[in-house]
Amino acid sequence: MKFNINKIEDWQNVVDEILPKLQHNILLLKGNLGAGKTTFTQFLLKKLGSNDEVSSPTYAIVNEYHTPKGNVFHFDLYRMKNIGEVFDIGMEEYLDNAFLCIIEWPEIYESELEDLPHHEMKIENHGDFREVNFR
Repeated sequence: MKFNINKIEDWQNVVDEILPKLQHNILLLKGNLGAGKTTFTQFLLKKLGSNDEVSSPTYAIVNEYHTPKGNVFHFDLYRMKNIGEVFDIGMEEYLDNAFLCIIEWPEIYESELEDLPHHEMKIENHGDFREVNFR
């Protein structure tokens, strides 16, 4: 699925289209700095019924949110130097015990996810609009 984001409200349309298609509990978010990964997550959590304040997990590495369907864990692996650091935070336990795990900057951990069903969203910032590809 492909979307163009021209204004912040367009994220709601993306969430409305994607949410019924989320079949797996892992969602990888790829995109450069400022592409809209956390903004997308804010819209998604609101649609899932969370009343939690959604913010970037850049420094915390993982944020936990509560929804009526279960816990959502939002990761930012940007500062991870190696895969060992990802294991050290207990990634496998999170994946096993979450309604949904949203992973920003997943590249360092992707080889471990090859055999696990997951979705991927790429966000490309083209200046005046963003292009979103979801699979």
